[in-house]
Order: sequence, then C-alpha cells, then structure tokens
Amino acid sequence: MAKIYISLGSNIDRERNTREGIKALRERFGELELSSVYESEAVGFEGDAFYNMVIACEVNEDVHSANRALAEIEDAHGRDRSGPRFSSRTLDLDLLLYDDLVLDENGLKLPREEILKNAFVLWPLAEIAPGLVHPAAEKTYEELWVEFDKSKESLAPIAFDF
Repeated sequence: MAKIYISLGSNIDRERNTREGIKALRERFGELELSSVYESEAVGFEGDAFYNMVIACEVNEDVHSANRALAEIEDAHGRDRSGPRFSSRTLDLDLLLYDDLVLDENGLKLPREEILKNAFVLWPLAEIAPGLVHPAAEKTYEELWVEFDKSKESLAPIAFDF
C-alpha cells in the first residue's frame, strides 16, 4: 500500500464539482482523509475564485496507474484540456505525493512543484500531514507552511458541508 496526496480544485460550479470529485475519489480509492476546503483567487490567469483542498488515501497501485485514475476522473467530470494550462476548471486533480517517491518522468514530477509554490496546495497539505517531511526540501509541511510567504495569495478556509 502506498499513501498518496491529491490536490483538488474547481472554479466552475465549484461546490458541486468539489463534492462530485470527492465522491469519485472515494469510489475509486476507498476511505479518504480530507482537508478543509479553501477559497483562493485564480493563479496565473483572470478567472473566478477556486475551491481547493487536499485529499489523502492509500492505494494498491503503482504511481502511474494512480495518476491515470485522476485524469480519468477529471475527464468524467467535464475537464476541458483544449485551453491554456492556466484556465478555469470543472475539476483539477493533481497527484502531489506518492509515499516519499521522488520522480521526474513522462510528464509526472513528484513531489509536485506546486506544493512549495502555492498556498492553496501547501496550507491544506500542512493541515492533514503537518509532520510529514517533504522528500526534497527535507522539512515538514508544517515548517514549510510557517515559512511560506502568505502575502503572495489570498486564501481562506470556508465552511463546507461534506
């Protein structure tokens, strides 16, 4: 069994798509550990605010199979890949961590770089895995969050009824 961490984001019908994303992940992987849901401004483009969170679960499959499953769930929920990289999303699922694997192959890079760059990834990850050590930065996610420049992004936890 491997423990994976997934970031989930949506800014198109975000409440429904966040719920549907969680449901699909639960159906695919089983029991999930959920962070709070955070509202964040769009990063890298002008667009509606996102709902973001991080989800942890255990899987009995290799890293590439787990990553493909996330793309399949995105596609099943109307993910449009024809636009620019930074654009609105019905559902965005990114594999952040697969145990402590460090990987850079076939377009898959772990740990995902966004962990260290975006508050909407780091804060919910630090919430559910504060003592876990980033395999490259060699600091806990709690330490990384404490050191993070929080003035870069607008981010706030919201009340979200799961």
